[in-house]
Amino acid sequence: MQVATATETAISKDDLLPLCTAGLAAADDHLARARESVRAMVSKDGAVDGGLIEAQQYAVHGLAWLATYVEALRQSLSWAERLVEAGQFGSMEQLLLQLGFGGYLAEIANGIAMSQIEIVRPADLGLDDDDLAAFRTDAVIRLIENGNCQAERDRLAGMLVDAASGAEFGALGLDETLTLVRQQFRRFTDDHITADAHGWHLRNELIPLDIVGAMSDMGVFGLTIPEQYGGLGMGKTAMCVVSEELCRGYIGVGSLGTRSEIAAELILHGGTEEQRQYWLPKISSGEILPTAVFTEPNVGSDLGSVGTRATLADDVYKINGNKTWITHAARADMMTLLARSKPDQPGYRGLSMFLAAKPRGTDDDPFPAEGMSGGEIEVLGYRGMKEYEIAFDGFEVGAEHLLGGEEGNGFKQLMATFESARIQTAARAVGVAQNAFELGLNYGIERQQFGGAIVRFPRVGGKLAWMAVEIMAARQLTYHAARQKDQGRRCDLEAGMAKLLAARVAWSSADNAVQIHGGNGFSLEFPISRVLCDARILNIFEGAGEIQAQVIARRLLESHN
Repeated sequence: MQVATATETAISKDDLLPLCTAGLAAADDHLARARESVRAMVSKDGAVDGGLIEAQQYAVHGLAWLATYVEALRQSLSWAERLVEAGQFGSMEQLLLQLGFGGYLAEIANGIAMSQIEIVRPADLGLDDDDLAAFRTDAVIRLIENGNCQAERDRLAGMLVDAASGAEFGALGLDETLTLVRQQFRRFTDDHITADAHGWHLRNELIPLDIVGAMSDMGVFGLTIPEQYGGLGMGKTAMCVVSEELCRGYIGVGSLGTRSEIAAELILHGGTEEQRQYWLPKISSGEILPTAVFTEPNVGSDLGSVGTRATLADDVYKINGNKTWITHAARADMMTLLARSKPDQPGYRGLSMFLAAKPRGTDDDPFPAEGMSGGEIEVLGYRGMKEYEIAFDGFEVGAEHLLGGEEGNGFKQLMATFESARIQTAARAVGVAQNAFELGLNYGIERQQFGGAIVRFPRVGGKLAWMAVEIMAARQLTYHAARQKDQGRRCDLEAGMAKLLAARVAWSSADNAVQIHGGNGFSLEFPISRVLCDARILNIFEGAGEIQAQVIARRLLESHN
């Protein structure tokens, strides 16, 4: 492809890391100023006020996005430093880093896109010209002007085209074990998922049981379950690698593991030892496929308003109420079911979690259990497991299946899973973004127009280059959150940031890959049409983007560290 002429002020490899270090320091200072400014907007009588947070939501959420960008830069730089130490920091890695710093620093200075129509600018955060002048240090100016210019984007696009045989871009910085895991699941995805995924989607089919069995044989469902309960005992970073590679083929396949991850996490942290011994080996082996039954028709993120009742009589709870958006519900063998067992206790305090066994259903009879009925919700994407609404009318659950054996702990038990769930969702988003990138790159190389491949045009190659940059940043932010979790550290902030950024990257990558396809991107025949639909859900489930930003910002505003 044609490459624009590099400027004389292009950043050298020796200069890059010191410049990025200085740029990150300026971004940290800018974030500190913004945090104090927004805190002043939402404080009353010296304390952060919930009502003011709602009234100043644009600024509050903008602060969350700013903090996420700064953390993405930090983890990108950390990734580069590890590669330098390992002797793996080559030309492609250099370009990924400098384009990322140049692009994100420019957005911090001029406006960060919270969505396609919501741009948060420094003034929205209460920052003035003096604050912006303090941010625009020599390092920041140089990275903005020379780090993400067309010449460098063209150069990266050329490298991506040269590497297209494997669609790889940049060393990932994984250790030997995780590299082997990634290679194993990449082969599995290429051999067993990629060719068939679009057909499953178009026909709205459940993922075939032979694929589920093969995943079970590879240890997907017991990946993070301790060995004493039949699992592999690997960490959340391994979970990210596996989820990412499977979702690179089809989000439905990658998300099968999420069901088991959520259930296992609930049982490990909230269950009795008897419950662990009974359920975890079955989940790990794939003998039992779980589903999460939390959401209700009028209850989305506000789980404190759950109204489904669990009434105890003679050591049996009878469940009554309605649930919706239940993924993989018909085929599942067990439900982690959130219900109100203490109707006199308002909000979260009256909720309990149940481990409720159920028979597997079929397309003709999805819920062949007494006291349970429901049907499929037709959806645009994310189809491999299907979505359902369920009505409970006296459905029975034995008292021994109350998670932890004590009522009123359901929400607390669920909260303990949020970090892992959001880390895995971020990994799924990275996999979907990678899929979109590969489809866009291959199409850009194969599509001939005006005497050559369209990838040679700067606005095609530039899209692919920026996809690669943001995928790298989202991936490293996700791995960072996973490592924090593996080390036993609180990581709700990091997990939330990873999910917030990765979900947007998945959508923007899919959208841009459709644009590269042109009219063919709008055709159901081409897999990118599926990836676009699949990508859209990632900014909604496991905490919508707005909820995620709210959670991140509250942590930032209420912390004085």
